[in-house]
Amino acid sequence: MTRRSERRPWSPGSLLDRLPEAAREDLLRLGSPVTCPGRHVLVREGDPGHAVYLLLDALVKVTALAENGSRTLLSIRASGDVVGETAAFGDCARTATVTTCGRSLVRVVKGPVFTAHLARAPEVAAALSRVTMDRLRFANRRRLDFAGYEADVRLARVLVDLAVRHGRPHREGVDVGVPVTQAELGELVGIRERTVQKAMHDLSARGLVLQRHRGVVVRDMEGLTAFADLSLRPSG
Repeated sequence: MTRRSERRPWSPGSLLDRLPEAAREDLLRLGSPVTCPGRHVLVREGDPGHAVYLLLDALVKVTALAENGSRTLLSIRASGDVVGETAAFGDCARTATVTTCGRSLVRVVKGPVFTAHLARAPEVAAALSRVTMDRLRFANRRRLDFAGYEADVRLARVLVDLAVRHGRPHREGVDVGVPVTQAELGELVGIRERTVQKAMHDLSARGLVLQRHRGVVVRDMEGLTAFADLSLRPSG
């Protein structure tokens, strides 16, 4: 298995990041490790939820179908995160699709095994509750952003969040660390791709970001954070 030092670090605020070492090691004894190729569907919307996935070395996109049939990017999860747990709790259908962005290492745990572990591991149960609350706060903040901020500020807030959670050093600043298109950025902040293009142009003109193919580099994190009216911490 890949050594910890060779993987992505645990995503800040993720389940595995929140756990003490002993509790984390106990959790990681559950299930089996599986290596998946890029663009592999871990979880498919509408399928029954029988398993939980612990992301050991992975970056995944969470999407769902809108009423008009289009697919929308809801969130991005990375190493340390857990996906598929909601359906496993209620043995109900998956509410979203989770797809790997590249070669990924995950740990697959049967739903009943995961829930039984939570019953005897209060530290894990408490950490998972905090993760769930953070995700709800993140979703609520996004809804408030739609009403309270212009498109360029909403985009800046998402870029700061991505850079804090997944960013990697780049010679020009901080790469947000996620292969995301302008259309997908628009889905995250509720604006059209054309509006994203204009907002990106404005942020670039301010010297805050650098556009790349399927990615963004934050050139001035302090400046972008101030523009976004945020503090430098993960939001959900």
